[in-house]
Amino acid sequence: MAGTALLFSGCQEGDNPIDEINANETRGAILRTVTILSSELPIGDAEGFFSVEQEIQSQEDGKNIEFVEVYVAFRDNTGDTDSKDEVLHETIDPSTFTIGEFGYPRFTNTITLAEMSSTLGLTGDQVQGGDQFVIRYELVLDDGRRYSIGDNTNTLTGSFFSSPFQYTADIVCPPIGPAPGVYTVNMQDSFGDGWQTTTGDGGPGLTLTLSTGEVFEVGLCSPYETPSYACIDNDTEGTATITVPAGVESAEWFFPGDFYGEISFQIIHPSGAVIADIGTGTEAGPVLINYCFDY
Repeated sequence: MAGTALLFSGCQEGDNPIDEINANETRGAILRTVTILSSELPIGDAEGFFSVEQEIQSQEDGKNIEFVEVYVAFRDNTGDTDSKDEVLHETIDPSTFTIGEFGYPRFTNTITLAEMSSTLGLTGDQVQGGDQFVIRYELVLDDGRRYSIGDNTNTLTGSFFSSPFQYTADIVCPPIGPAPGVYTVNMQDSFGDGWQTTTGDGGPGLTLTLSTGEVFEVGLCSPYETPSYACIDNDTEGTATITVPAGVESAEWFFPGDFYGEISFQIIHPSGAVIADIGTGTEAGPVLINYCFDY
């Protein structure tokens, strides 16, 4: 009986089709957020800036990056028509990269409010609290390929890679000394029985405390008790005014609370702008003021 020869043939590394696919696969590149150092631009502060540290990850560990382009745009969110389409602001050369803890190149990009305004041709009065600058990054590879926000997937923009390629810098208004003049407080009670702030019978009113130590108190009178301050004798609505003198460094508004969920009020700036609009059911605490009208 003739013997049967069994031949075993093993695949060597590189023989499998998957190896050829992996060898010839062309991958892109991502720009991972390491740290956002500053994303708020205080209005009136010429030194305000946006800054972010980013890490480049690519098929060649970032060595195939030709340069990084930085674009800026402006969103006018305050009702004017000053929005600006994006413009190339600068180009970052790989010579400025450093190597991070994971072996990938990193860079920190910082742009001041003045620089972004200059690039877009914006004047100071066009940039107001609530507006935004948009900063977009685009990776340019040495073979001509480009990667930016339009190439993102959910994986890249999520918490693992955090590679948005685009950021927003908000124009904010830090508190400063309040503008002098007459502040108007319009007050309402939806049930029509005056203000009950801390108890079912009444309680203190809305207070304004100045840095000078002077305290003002306003509110609608309650018919259930004799208020301790000069309230407005009207059960449904009323208006009070407070005059803030020049030279005051700070002013703090405090609302004692809304016992039955019936109290609402608005604070009007001397310019006529509404700087606080408080609805019914608001809990006790400081009243957040839109300080932008003081600039």
